[in-house]
Amino acid sequence: MTFSIVGRSADGQSIGVAVASKFLAVGAAVPAAEADVGALATQAFANLAYRAQGLAMLRTGTAAADVVAGLTAADPGRATRQLGVVGPAGDGATYTGDECFAWAGGVAGDGYAIQGNILAGPAVVAEMERAWLAAPGLPLARRLHAALAAGDAAGGDSRGRQSAALFVVRRGAGYGGLSDVEVDLRVDDDPDPVTRMGGLIGLWELYLGKPDPATLLPLEGALADEVRDRLAALGHTGLAGWAGVENLEERLVDGAIDPLVLAQLRAASSGSGAPAA
Repeated sequence: MTFSIVGRSADGQSIGVAVASKFLAVGAAVPAAEADVGALATQAFANLAYRAQGLAMLRTGTAAADVVAGLTAADPGRATRQLGVVGPAGDGATYTGDECFAWAGGVAGDGYAIQGNILAGPAVVAEMERAWLAAPGLPLARRLHAALAAGDAAGGDSRGRQSAALFVVRRGAGYGGLSDVEVDLRVDDDPDPVTRMGGLIGLWELYLGKPDPATLLPLEGALADEVRDRLAALGHTGLAGWAGVENLEERLVDGAIDPLVLAQLRAASSGSGAPAA
């Protein structure tokens, strides 16, 4: 009923799951992940207990293949299950029970596991793997989505499209640095959920992504004057107040401004009497 990829970033610090299905709110059932521990996807006739049990095994340092073996060996319904697991290092592992609806199968390698059932055919998994391997330099959320989009383009779930989810964890990467949830996005009911997910990733990057230190602009001279004037035209006396209203507070840096924040400020103040850029 579903196709998914569990993957680890090239630097080993982020780990997550991307999934799509002709199933309402697939993100409520399939993915599980914990920073510095691992991630998994449970699907087909999903055993949701795999999520807590699998993460508990990964916490002990159990390899992905051994997690798959342990979970399925203890499950009398394993013939109807599908599972993908990736740990903090080494190869991922995937499992497809003999009674999963065709086409069903998966593939795994260093830092990834890809699996799907009731698919249009084996090309779905093959194209997902090709896209994953072709983009090692992308941020993990984008790389997982690229793989998911490739599978969708190859036919995806043979029954159609309904929902998608993306869940990525990284130590301290959450909002305000106070959680490990780096990305948590869901499209629960949509005719084109994978495409919609791509748009949500772009919004997440704007509002919740961290600024690139190499692109920061010092708030001094003419630029400082422009920012002050634009803020005043919008009724604000400081950048922090305006950014908080616009949900851009994660991109604030003392003494400098993120070019993305500057672009949003210029767009917001256009026509308000503020000076042109």
